[in-house]
Amino acid sequence: MPVSTSGMAIRTNATNVPADAAMGRLLEQIGASWMTQAISVAAELRLADLLATGPRAAEALGRETQCDPAALHRLLRALTSLELFVEQDDGAFALAPAGTLLCADSPQSVRSWAIWCGKYHWPVWANLLGSVRSGISARELATGRQGYAHIEGDQEGAAIFNGAMVAITRLIADELARVVDFSTARSVVDVGGGHGELLTVILSAHPHLRGTLFDLPHAMSGAAALAGQAGVSDRCELASGSFFEAIPAGADIYLLKSILHNWDDTQCGVILQHCRRAMPDGARLIVVERVMPRRLSASAVDRAVARSDLNMLVGLAGRERTMDELASLLANAGLRVARTGAAVREFTAIEAMPLR
Repeated sequence: MPVSTSGMAIRTNATNVPADAAMGRLLEQIGASWMTQAISVAAELRLADLLATGPRAAEALGRETQCDPAALHRLLRALTSLELFVEQDDGAFALAPAGTLLCADSPQSVRSWAIWCGKYHWPVWANLLGSVRSGISARELATGRQGYAHIEGDQEGAAIFNGAMVAITRLIADELARVVDFSTARSVVDVGGGHGELLTVILSAHPHLRGTLFDLPHAMSGAAALAGQAGVSDRCELASGSFFEAIPAGADIYLLKSILHNWDDTQCGVILQHCRRAMPDGARLIVVERVMPRRLSASAVDRAVARSDLNMLVGLAGRERTMDELASLLANAGLRVARTGAAVREFTAIEAMPLR
């Protein structure tokens, strides 16, 4: 057994990782917050956009971003270690391939997601302990407010949040439009669909469909713009409202993407009951969620699910659920699981229909 210099025995872990490697990995994980902050600041300063036109020196970037050149140089060098930027022989910095994903106009941009994680959502993680002790979200512990009340009066925050949801949804939208059978449907309602990234992709892929985007008022202006950019405005109706009150009725397919994990079982029950009431005979509900395995492994997919589960705890007191738990929620609302689709990244599409 390896022994530390202090005389304390250090065990290797269950996967036979040597003690020094395990220590190095643990220290990197403990200090990983610097990565979130460095990337978020780079996104907020639009460094990737500035470098998209060509390499620049830190001094020039400092003038354009109104930052201290020496401090900005340190940030840029740190970001090269994350393979987002490249430091050239002349000292100028250029975009690396991964860095282009922070450009605002990149088709796969995650700029808003980076800012949301590093600026708007960052404070709630600091009270994970409070959430673990109480079961209450860190945001509610701090503000006394539940749900998304924190962005309803914050125009800038709402724009960043909705942009972040567009970025994450964009990663799986094309594949979901392919794996879900829309061939026999005529209409689809995206419940809580934000700016409508998923719905616009589905309408673009299936020209025979008409869609309704249903969400709170703060999402509507961005949704109109996105539908226009996608060329589906003539087939996309925008309806504002709360899924805790009612949902537009009469569609063939209802979508709930990353909705249930935001809420506790009681609130999920209300949402699903409203979906069930809105669904005519033969309608289908497509629930898209990260499904929690019975036991987590050290795989990248399971870590993503674990991260999201704790993220929901501190942010909204929500949670990721196992397939059995999701099936139980659906059954309590008068719905049954008809089939599950192949996983798309860490997400699974679950098709539900009314119980007979």
